[in-house]
Amino acid sequence: MKGSFILIFILCCNFSFAQMPDPLPAQKENGVVVFKDYRLDILANKETELNTAFLKQQARNIQGYRLMVLNTSDKNYAFKIRAELLQKFPEQKPYMWFANPYIRIKFGNFKTKEEAEPYRKEISSMLGGANIYLISETIEVNTDNFDPDSLQ
Repeated sequence: MKGSFILIFILCCNFSFAQMPDPLPAQKENGVVVFKDYRLDILANKETELNTAFLKQQARNIQGYRLMVLNTSDKNYAFKIRAELLQKFPEQKPYMWFANPYIRIKFGNFKTKEEAEPYRKEISSMLGGANIYLISETIEVNTDNFDPDSLQ
Protein backbone atom coordinates (compact mmCIF):
# COMPACT_ATOMS: atom_id res chain seq x y z
CA MET A 1 0.00 0.00 0.00
CA LYS A 2 2.75 2.38 0.92
CA GLY A 3 4.63 1.50 -2.24
CA SER A 4 1.66 2.29 -4.51
CA PHE A 5 1.11 5.56 -2.67
CA ILE A 6 4.73 6.56 -3.25
CA LEU A 7 4.49 5.53 -6.93
CA ILE A 8 1.31 7.63 -7.41
CA PHE A 9 2.96 10.60 -5.66
CA ILE A 10 6.03 10.42 -7.91
CA LEU A 11 3.88 10.15 -11.07
CA CYS A 12 1.76 13.13 -10.00
CA CYS A 13 4.88 15.21 -9.39
CA ASN A 14 6.26 14.28 -12.82
CA PHE A 15 3.05 15.08 -14.68
CA SER A 16 2.37 18.30 -12.78
CA PHE A 17 5.20 19.99 -14.74
CA ALA A 18 4.04 18.63 -18.08
CA GLN A 19 2.03 21.82 -18.82
CA MET A 20 4.99 24.23 -18.53
CA PRO A 21 6.71 25.10 -21.81
CA ASP A 22 10.44 25.32 -22.11
CA PRO A 23 11.58 28.64 -20.70
CA LEU A 24 12.46 31.30 -23.26
CA PRO A 25 15.66 33.33 -22.94
CA ALA A 26 13.59 36.38 -21.90
CA GLN A 27 11.90 34.34 -19.17
CA LYS A 28 15.21 33.32 -17.72
CA GLU A 29 16.37 36.95 -17.36
CA ASN A 30 13.39 38.75 -15.82
CA GLY A 31 10.81 36.03 -15.31
CA VAL A 32 8.03 37.67 -17.41
CA VAL A 33 7.10 37.15 -21.04
CA VAL A 34 4.36 39.31 -22.54
CA PHE A 35 2.56 38.25 -25.70
CA LYS A 36 0.87 41.38 -27.07
CA ASP A 37 -1.90 41.41 -29.62
CA TYR A 38 -0.98 43.66 -32.61
CA ARG A 39 -4.47 45.16 -32.52
CA LEU A 40 -3.63 46.93 -29.27
CA ASP A 41 -1.24 49.23 -31.17
CA ILE A 42 -3.96 50.03 -33.72
CA LEU A 43 -6.41 50.78 -30.91
CA ALA A 44 -3.90 53.01 -29.09
CA ASN A 45 -3.18 55.00 -32.28
CA LYS A 46 -6.90 55.49 -32.91
CA GLU A 47 -7.43 56.69 -29.34
CA THR A 48 -4.56 59.16 -29.74
CA GLU A 49 -6.12 60.53 -32.94
CA LEU A 50 -9.52 60.97 -31.28
CA ASN A 51 -8.06 62.66 -28.20
CA THR A 52 -6.02 65.04 -30.36
CA ALA A 53 -9.08 65.93 -32.45
CA PHE A 54 -11.10 66.57 -29.29
CA LEU A 55 -8.38 68.77 -27.76
CA LYS A 56 -7.97 70.61 -31.06
CA GLN A 57 -11.69 71.40 -31.13
CA GLN A 58 -11.60 72.55 -27.51
CA ALA A 59 -8.57 74.75 -28.13
CA ARG A 60 -10.20 76.34 -31.17
CA ASN A 61 -12.34 78.66 -29.04
CA ILE A 62 -10.58 80.77 -26.42
CA GLN A 63 -11.25 83.97 -24.52
CA GLY A 64 -9.99 86.95 -26.49
CA TYR A 65 -11.06 90.26 -28.03
CA ARG A 66 -13.01 91.64 -30.98
CA LEU A 67 -13.63 95.16 -32.18
CA MET A 68 -17.20 96.48 -32.23
CA VAL A 69 -17.06 98.38 -35.51
CA LEU A 70 -20.65 99.22 -36.37
CA ASN A 71 -24.16 99.25 -34.91
CA THR A 72 -26.57 100.69 -37.46
CA SER A 73 -30.01 100.23 -38.96
CA ASP A 74 -28.77 101.11 -42.47
CA LYS A 75 -28.33 97.77 -44.25
CA ASN A 76 -26.55 99.18 -47.32
CA TYR A 77 -24.03 101.06 -45.17
CA ALA A 78 -23.37 97.93 -43.11
CA PHE A 79 -22.66 95.85 -46.22
CA LYS A 80 -20.40 98.61 -47.58
CA ILE A 81 -18.34 98.68 -44.36
CA ARG A 82 -18.17 94.89 -44.26
CA ALA A 83 -16.87 94.80 -47.85
CA GLU A 84 -14.23 97.44 -47.04
CA LEU A 85 -13.08 95.47 -44.00
CA LEU A 86 -12.79 92.27 -46.05
CA GLN A 87 -10.85 94.07 -48.75
CA LYS A 88 -8.50 96.01 -46.48
CA PHE A 89 -7.88 93.28 -43.87
CA PRO A 90 -8.13 89.85 -45.55
CA GLU A 91 -6.21 88.23 -42.67
CA GLN A 92 -9.03 89.01 -40.19
CA LYS A 93 -12.69 88.09 -40.22
CA PRO A 94 -15.69 90.43 -39.84
CA TYR A 95 -18.77 89.09 -38.03
CA MET A 96 -22.08 90.60 -39.07
CA TRP A 97 -25.54 89.85 -37.72
CA PHE A 98 -28.98 91.35 -37.50
CA ALA A 99 -30.35 92.19 -34.05
CA ASN A 100 -33.69 93.85 -34.70
CA PRO A 101 -33.65 96.73 -35.72
CA TYR A 102 -29.86 97.01 -35.86
CA ILE A 103 -27.10 95.41 -37.88
CA ARG A 104 -23.91 94.88 -35.90
CA ILE A 105 -20.42 94.26 -37.18
CA LYS A 106 -17.67 92.91 -34.97
CA PHE A 107 -14.21 92.45 -36.35
CA GLY A 108 -11.26 90.14 -35.78
CA ASN A 109 -10.03 87.38 -33.51
CA PHE A 110 -7.42 88.95 -31.23
CA LYS A 111 -5.74 87.13 -28.37
CA THR A 112 -4.54 90.34 -26.67
CA LYS A 113 -5.57 93.98 -26.49
CA GLU A 114 -2.19 94.98 -27.90
CA GLU A 115 -2.82 92.86 -30.99
CA ALA A 116 -6.16 94.62 -31.60
CA GLU A 117 -4.99 98.21 -31.04
CA PRO A 118 -3.42 98.88 -34.49
CA TYR A 119 -6.58 97.59 -36.20
CA ARG A 120 -8.78 99.74 -33.94
CA LYS A 121 -6.86 102.89 -34.88
CA GLU A 122 -6.83 102.12 -38.59
CA ILE A 123 -10.55 101.24 -38.75
CA SER A 124 -11.41 104.35 -36.76
CA SER A 125 -9.56 106.54 -39.26
CA MET A 126 -11.15 104.59 -42.14
CA LEU A 127 -14.60 105.45 -40.73
CA GLY A 128 -13.80 109.13 -40.22
CA GLY A 129 -12.83 108.99 -36.53
CA ALA A 130 -15.70 106.77 -35.38
CA ASN A 131 -15.50 105.18 -31.95
CA ILE A 132 -14.38 101.56 -32.21
CA TYR A 133 -14.77 99.58 -29.01
CA LEU A 134 -12.67 96.65 -27.85
CA ILE A 135 -14.87 93.94 -26.36
CA SER A 136 -13.98 90.73 -24.56
CA GLU A 137 -15.42 87.72 -26.35
CA THR A 138 -14.85 84.05 -27.15
CA ILE A 139 -12.81 83.98 -30.34
CA GLU A 140 -11.76 81.41 -32.92
CA VAL A 141 -8.08 80.57 -33.22
CA ASN A 142 -6.22 78.80 -36.00
CA THR A 143 -5.45 75.21 -34.95
CA ASP A 144 -3.59 74.06 -38.07
CA ASN A 145 -0.31 73.74 -36.15
CA PHE A 146 -1.90 72.38 -32.99
CA ASP A 147 0.31 70.60 -30.45
CA PRO A 148 -1.75 68.84 -27.73
CA ASP A 149 1.29 68.76 -25.44
CA SER A 150 1.21 72.58 -25.31
CA LEU A 151 -1.95 72.38 -23.15
CA GLN A 152 -0.15 70.60 -20.30
